[in-house]
Amino acid sequence: MKYNIAVIRGDGIGPEIVEEGIRALNAAAKRFGFTLAYRDVLMGGCAMDELGTPLPQDTISACKSSDAVLLGAVGGPKWETLPGHLRPEAGLLGIRSALGLYANLRPAVLFDPLKDACPLKPEIVSGGLDILMVRELTGGIYFGERGRKRGEHGEEAYDTERYSVMEVERIGRIGFEAARKRRRKITSVDKANVLESSRLWRETMHKLAKEYSDVAYDDMLVDNCAMQLVRNPARFDVVVTSNLFGDILSDEASMITGSIGMLPSASLGNGTLGLYEPIHGSAPDIAGTGAANPLATILSCAMLLRYSLNQPDAASAIERAVQQALEEGWRTADIAAGKPAVGTREMGDIVCRRIETA
Repeated sequence: MKYNIAVIRGDGIGPEIVEEGIRALNAAAKRFGFTLAYRDVLMGGCAMDELGTPLPQDTISACKSSDAVLLGAVGGPKWETLPGHLRPEAGLLGIRSALGLYANLRPAVLFDPLKDACPLKPEIVSGGLDILMVRELTGGIYFGERGRKRGEHGEEAYDTERYSVMEVERIGRIGFEAARKRRRKITSVDKANVLESSRLWRETMHKLAKEYSDVAYDDMLVDNCAMQLVRNPARFDVVVTSNLFGDILSDEASMITGSIGMLPSASLGNGTLGLYEPIHGSAPDIAGTGAANPLATILSCAMLLRYSLNQPDAASAIERAVQQALEEGWRTADIAAGKPAVGTREMGDIVCRRIETA
């Protein structure tokens, strides 16, 4: 089998971590007997600098004709003064919309060797932590009507939170189906005590829950969810929520695992094409220093193999290789906790060697 992957290296540390992800993919492909072809395309700040747009049409076309898309990270202070539609993040929102990727899956797993890096008390996470955050990705306030106008007290700005029944149903089904493959428990997070959009969200999820009677379902307000993630994270299995709430809560969940540098993500739609990226940012302050943690990108590559290329054995080999590296005590600076650390390239070397036998 031969697969085509569009590669968006992006800004900041993006090119460094993507390179290690590609090396891990190649190691897995060699072991399991398939071929990968890569095509580099531009998006984000680098695309803005070179082409005057954060999302060139050629990039969209290349991604649509690929089997999967691998993304590093975009953005940075260099572009913060640009108008919203020209900022690197506009490219990220645009590519998700253009590819019809409405579901973002972010597994938050606390690896046993990293329990010391978890900021919570040991007794709170003694039973481990394995949460799947399912975030709606192409609706809500990030895509709603926005603007500025003159008001009673001068200039005003507004952003509109908006959801349809169809949008809630399709992300809800992703969550319920994922729960069926895990511990059969799902929590829907909203702000139904205040927001009309959340009331529609909750009504729709209640109707959908009747179709999945084999999955334990409950509702939770977003502020309570934020508290429970640090008070009793083990109560969660699958969490499904809106674009804005998912953006915030998944970052909170990532820090519970010890480092935002450890969490992968997959953005999926109705087909097998998906976009895979670490959930952390471009970290321009450490770009080029070789200090970035590539493990979230490498684990994103495992998700790419599993969800888009249907290569579950190769995906599992990458995940086991990361686990082995951590069990052996290898750490990058962000998870070292004062212990000796290795750099980006060396961690990639360590994982690739273990993929061969994992």
